[in-house]
Amino acid sequence: MLDISVNIKGLKLENPFILASGILDENGYTMKSILDQGAGAVVTKSIGLEDRTGYRPPIVVEVSGGLLNAVGLSNPGIENFGEEVKIALKAGKPLIGSIFGSNTEEFLHLAKKMESYGVMAVELNLSCPHVKGFGSEVGSDPDLVEDIVKELKEKIKIPVFAKLSPNVTDILEIAKAADRADALVLINTVRGMSVDIYARKPILTNRYGGLSGRSIKPVGVRYVYEVKKETGKTVIGVGGISDYTDAVEYIMAGSSAVQIGTALYTEGKEIFKRISEDLKNFMKAEKFETVEEMVGAAL
Repeated sequence: MLDISVNIKGLKLENPFILASGILDENGYTMKSILDQGAGAVVTKSIGLEDRTGYRPPIVVEVSGGLLNAVGLSNPGIENFGEEVKIALKAGKPLIGSIFGSNTEEFLHLAKKMESYGVMAVELNLSCPHVKGFGSEVGSDPDLVEDIVKELKEKIKIPVFAKLSPNVTDILEIAKAADRADALVLINTVRGMSVDIYARKPILTNRYGGLSGRSIKPVGVRYVYEVKKETGKTVIGVGGISDYTDAVEYIMAGSSAVQIGTALYTEGKEIFKRISEDLKNFMKAEKFETVEEMVGAAL
């Protein structure tokens, strides 16, 4: 019997499609709505110790093949996020708490707080490309990555996912440093820039941003394939997924589930139901009974 449910280290999803962090996921009602409309799980906006305003607009610009953003990790702070989690959990589906910090102690505090709020897993943002002192600056230090993951695995009971950056010299080194994580999330946005040729200056206030959307899919698929092949770790793929063929590529390259983000801007929340039905039709035509049968088929 055809079954598109997946199990990520004890986290049971009715389908392999997860809302990526940073897309319509700061408000509890919006997260609940996306879960109600077919997402297998939702990753919250990345939350830090204190509230952050982020960068001044413009913070997002549409470019060929995707979006370039430098939001600046704006968030309400962990102490103000519990109510949003409570609302989203009413959907009865997995909620994954994304957190960012500058050191092990901050990550541990945030993870414990998220766990107390009731999230089913935490995703460590080790890969935001445009904020000093956080994200990829933390995630490019293998010793620090190893220490953060080790400490969280020892101190919290829920699964720990590590979201890694493509903007590093050797992603395998970082993946191996995060070996204790229950799953690796690949990839975050690719560093980029866009210039207003009439104003003669960068469009984004921060100048540099993170590129997302279809243009980065080959990069994401490559890193998923490489990390899965070399480490055997459970991988969640993200980057440029907008239809079932993109998802199947990631799954066959080694992903056990996939995250969808930028595509919501063009496809809307309905993408989760549509892509789930399309996946079922593909699996039926290709004689796959479970998603697990497809994982790593291209390795």
